[in-house]
Amino acid sequence: MTTGRELGKTRLPLWAAGFVILTCFAILGLSAWREWETRNADLKNAEIDVANLAHSLIQHADDTFELVDTILVGLVHRLEIDGTGPDTITKLQAYLPTRKSSDRIRGIFVYDASGQWLATTERLDFSKLNNSDREYFQRHRDSPEMGTLIGPPVKSRAGGQWVVTASRRINDADGGFAGVALLTIDVGYFVKFYERFDIGTNGSASLLNDSGIMLARSRDDSGGFVGRDLSNAPLFKGWESRPAAAVYYFKSPLDGVQRLSYYQRSSRYPLMVLASKSRDDVLAPWRQAAAARTTFVLGLVLLIAVIGFYLVRQLVQRQRTAQALVVNEANFRLLAEQSSDMVTRIGLDNRLLYVSPSCVRITGWSSDELLSTSALAGIHADDMERVEQAIAALKNGEAEETRFVYRHRHRDKGEIWAEAALHVTLASDSGEIDGVVAVVRDITEQKDLQDKLASLATTDGLTGLVNRRAFDERLAEEWARARRDGTQLSLLLIDVDHFKKFNDQYGHLAGDGCLRALGRILSTHTKRQADVAARYGGEEFAVLLPNTGPEGCAEVGEGIRKALHDLAMPHAQSPPSRLVTASVGGATSLPSQTTADCSTLVGAADRALYAAKDNGRDRLVMSGQVVPWPARSA
Repeated sequence: MTTGRELGKTRLPLWAAGFVILTCFAILGLSAWREWETRNADLKNAEIDVANLAHSLIQHADDTFELVDTILVGLVHRLEIDGTGPDTITKLQAYLPTRKSSDRIRGIFVYDASGQWLATTERLDFSKLNNSDREYFQRHRDSPEMGTLIGPPVKSRAGGQWVVTASRRINDADGGFAGVALLTIDVGYFVKFYERFDIGTNGSASLLNDSGIMLARSRDDSGGFVGRDLSNAPLFKGWESRPAAAVYYFKSPLDGVQRLSYYQRSSRYPLMVLASKSRDDVLAPWRQAAAARTTFVLGLVLLIAVIGFYLVRQLVQRQRTAQALVVNEANFRLLAEQSSDMVTRIGLDNRLLYVSPSCVRITGWSSDELLSTSALAGIHADDMERVEQAIAALKNGEAEETRFVYRHRHRDKGEIWAEAALHVTLASDSGEIDGVVAVVRDITEQKDLQDKLASLATTDGLTGLVNRRAFDERLAEEWARARRDGTQLSLLLIDVDHFKKFNDQYGHLAGDGCLRALGRILSTHTKRQADVAARYGGEEFAVLLPNTGPEGCAEVGEGIRKALHDLAMPHAQSPPSRLVTASVGGATSLPSQTTADCSTLVGAADRALYAAKDNGRDRLVMSGQVVPWPARSA
């Protein structure tokens, strides 16, 4: 009679086989779950990337049309006050080019009530041109609304290119229709801006209006997508019930690519941006890595199954077999972890004798394509001499190992930053140096992060200008350079008049917008590479002008003051103009003729600034200029 103990022994192989089968399925299930979670994580990261891109693009669009709106408001206001008589138009024709100070603006146009061209920034004979057939002209003519109208893209009659129009109605003294002021933005401007962002081979960035008309799209130099009506696309169905911004998966009606995207509607203008990546591009690295991991898991499962088969037959060896499994798994894991770096062996002639498979990820080329090629191919020209010297020192026996960072060309990504660790190899028979082993790692992300942190440390977050600390460093550098070269150095200090009252009346958001507007003006007026515009503190700004005398300093300062005045930002508590104005103090020094440091230049400009404020504000005073001291009340 079979005892319970003996029955257990006879069933033990079945239990062991069941356990092995269960383990295999568990590993496969966990692997599948992990791959699915990794896939979802990659998609989620891509969603975050396109969301951040969409936020940046809509901010860029808002800033662009805010500038356009500001120019149009000022232009229409001037025309409604001065009228459209011949004298006014003559002055306007000379004035318009001064407003075209940004590469965002293609052209500025003024039409009378019949559509005839009155004035424009374009250099052409417009005496016989008429725009009364344009949709924006007819809408302004038939509607008394005074807001800025952003129209669909049209082919410019002046240049023939695709442009986005922004226009405002001009009224006569009786409130009747007197014409249209129009400003155009070249579609190519948006296309070039979108090309700055890396959104993959099949990714795209698009600007549309709320009606679903395509205004601009990346990788569209020929303008084939401009003006497309996408109002019937699924995105615009039920548009009113959708949130202002959201992740959106769709199949593009333009090129049929399955896309992962994020749309963002403007809160200020009837615009939206759509930043998207090809879902296949996003998942391609995951698919490649998943294939490698799946192969590894299947091999591991097969190994467990084989070991399980022998375990059933030889239960006495199960502990030994389990230990072998642990060792094998650890070895496999170690190999997988080490495969992220590219390992190469370089001969004495600088030819590649061996390249590990990870070279595809690091350089974009396979090991077969790289074998027997020069190890120095693809290295940036500026880094070549340093790399050659390091390798030569190793081969000459001057050093056994070295490490350096350099730039390398990637087949698909362009230029990347790489870190290489090199060590000499010795011939087994003679002990002589016979080559170099190099381990290369892609550190582009770390380098980009370092550059971003360095930029954040020197940039003012509100205006985009350099901050006080960076400005002080540049001032000291330029002072030393001017002293060596015997050149002049000029400094402007600009302070917004009654800014605290402006904040108290209009709020801090309006105050921030005022400072950003002044920051843009400073950027426009500091076009030379050596010029430095900075936010000096609060509402005070500074402009450093190397190799500039008093006349040039005064010219730049007056241009900044006038540009801010011409923006015509209302400020009820800033008499007498009732506009946002600024006081400017300027100073010029010849450092080679003084033993003082750069603080004397700052002090002179600061005293000039206070003289400008004490003398009535909204003016420029140069250091050393004699100004009447205002009479003080008894």
